[in-house]
Amino acid sequence: MQFVITGDGSATLYHPEVGEHYHSKHGALQESHHVFLRSGLDFFLQKEKKSHVAVLEVGFGTGLNFLLTADYADTQGIDLEYVGIEAYPLKEEVIFKTGYDNFVKPEIWASFRYNYEKAQTKEIPFTASINLLIAPKKVIDFRDIQKFDVIYFDAFAAVHQPEMWTMETLEHVCSFLRPGGIFVTYAITGNLKRTMKALGFAIEKAPGALGKREMLRAVKEKR
Repeated sequence: MQFVITGDGSATLYHPEVGEHYHSKHGALQESHHVFLRSGLDFFLQKEKKSHVAVLEVGFGTGLNFLLTADYADTQGIDLEYVGIEAYPLKEEVIFKTGYDNFVKPEIWASFRYNYEKAQTKEIPFTASINLLIAPKKVIDFRDIQKFDVIYFDAFAAVHQPEMWTMETLEHVCSFLRPGGIFVTYAITGNLKRTMKALGFAIEKAPGALGKREMLRAVKEKR
């Protein structure tokens, strides 16, 4: 693993075995904010006008998406249930060298440092209004009785991790999403669009993050 400074000055990690970066080389912070926070969470909250939201992230990785989401929820007074699936959690010493403390409130970062490993064993009251669980397992083995409002699908690209983008995996992931919920990812391919349509989603080609023309946002149809 090695740190790489991306186009907006924020850091990401390069995974030599996978052959890919954890975030966009054009800007880790910008991508996370645009794809997941703005196009996913904020889109859902504006549509549904809720003060409580449950987010499921596929590919917790460095924790950047969670940190920005927690900081946003804390600022907006939103109750947040957050579950991140990560088959291979990064070690503390790697996570804490990302520099992401520069992008969130000190109390959010302090709680993340204190609770990162604890959250891999059980759900943690991260703050008074935020709960966090990091599920250290493969996505196909993930089980949960609760349903989620938003799915952040942040797996490595299909060229490097094709098993994450199959009908079987996506159907399993989307089974945890409530009707009317949002599935959002940085990628958009013909195969992904066809799969999401077959799973009962209304798909939208949204503007992509820096370096990408488009991304996919899909709404689970209410039946």
